[in-house]
Amino acid sequence: MSDVQQRIDSIVKGGRVVLFMKGTAQFPQCGFSGRAIQVLKASGVKELKTVNVLEDDEIRQGIKEYANWPTIPQLYIDGEFVGGSDIMMEMYQSGELQQLINK
Repeated sequence: MSDVQQRIDSIVKGGRVVLFMKGTAQFPQCGFSGRAIQVLKASGVKELKTVNVLEDDEIRQGIKEYANWPTIPQLYIDGEFVGGSDIMMEMYQSGELQQLINK
């Protein structure tokens, strides 16, 4: 595992709910990241760790390889990859995301 992959792995495993996004929770810098934050807040997330991929190009590229998922944002819960904003929205609408967050 490369250095950047190890860094990403420790971030993913270092928080219960982790979102790799463009911008911050207070100031998302793309519509998909903004929607991801709104969905997580609506789902009742209390403790959210966000990682601004725009601040670190190694992480921005490395996270795509880490999950084998080409887009950002990327959500991880309990160290497991959940998906991007479209999947988060579908899970929210079905109630599945809230169950995952609140278990």
